[in-house]
Amino acid sequence: MDTVMLAKAIAIAVGAIGPGLGVGMIGAKAVEAVGRNPEASGKVLITMLIAAAFAEAIAIYALVIAFSIS
Repeated sequence: MDTVMLAKAIAIAVGAIGPGLGVGMIGAKAVEAVGRNPEASGKVLITMLIAAAFAEAIAIYALVIAFSIS
């Protein structure tokens, strides 16, 4: 029973590292882009939200895998 819980913890931890770093980098680059060109903030915001959604989808896949480990 304990090894199953450890496997779940490792699966979600490893699966959340990449999306966490990715969303942080997306946000940093979006702020940098708006700082350089404030007129393009609308286009940058839309692109940033779509990219963040794709990155978060990877974390959700890792969560599904962690739940499916029995």
